[in-house]
Amino acid sequence: MTTATDLQPPTTKRPLAGRVTLVTGGTRGIGAAISHCFAAEGAEVAAGYWRHAEPAEKFLAEMTAAYPGRTITLHHGNIGSAEDCRRVVRDVIEQHGRLDVLVNNAGITIDRTVHKMSDEDWHRVISINLSGAFFVAQAALEHMTERGTGRIISVSSVIGETGNIGQANYAASKSGLFGLTKSLAREAMFVLTRAGRPPGDGIGLTVNGVTPGYIATDMLSTIPEKVLERLRAQIPAGRFGKPEEVARVVAFLAHDDSAYITGQIWSVNGGLDM
Repeated sequence: MTTATDLQPPTTKRPLAGRVTLVTGGTRGIGAAISHCFAAEGAEVAAGYWRHAEPAEKFLAEMTAAYPGRTITLHHGNIGSAEDCRRVVRDVIEQHGRLDVLVNNAGITIDRTVHKMSDEDWHRVISINLSGAFFVAQAALEHMTERGTGRIISVSSVIGETGNIGQANYAASKSGLFGLTKSLAREAMFVLTRAGRPPGDGIGLTVNGVTPGYIATDMLSTIPEKVLERLRAQIPAGRFGKPEEVARVVAFLAHDDSAYITGQIWSVNGGLDM
């Protein structure tokens, strides 16, 4: 379980001090680790969630206690709804005054082999994992281009690179984030330049992606041990990743020092896909 102590940076420097960050699916698993990491680095955190209201409230209480002085808020919304996506971004801006960093992390799986996959199985996964990321990013990008700065980071998956039996919908949605990331990165630069505000030497407006491999979250806890052993044997690093290992890469991409990195996909998978 991720704790405040695990993610405190080694020095007193807070590279994200005062930055407002929205993490969709930010109260559980990798999303919770990202929220913790951002708060540890000085950011105000707006954590999105859909179901599991009681755990979300518990998460809020823990975050508020762990990071005194930070503004931590919860934002309920269905990322599968375009209007909910836009509303959540509006709510964050209204409550925090602005939005500096968006982390598209919300995602679901509905695993079926292709011949058993229903129309709803396909559309539901695509609507949340890919379309939802687009609609949240669309709203955030409008705000960020007006301000001339920002960071958008999408959490994809190694399955988007390799594919997987029974996960055609999930793999397609996560692979789709690669093209979305690269297109948004180009468009952000284009819009700023056209508005007479080229990025230049500033902190810029960047869009990047991260592809975790097999990470030790609740999702893995439902997999039989024999299957876990087989998966572990495929990973050159010899183990599953930790949520905070993904979180630290996401946080780095949010830093001012990452201004020259955009349109890139960063793998955090223990060498599973090289």
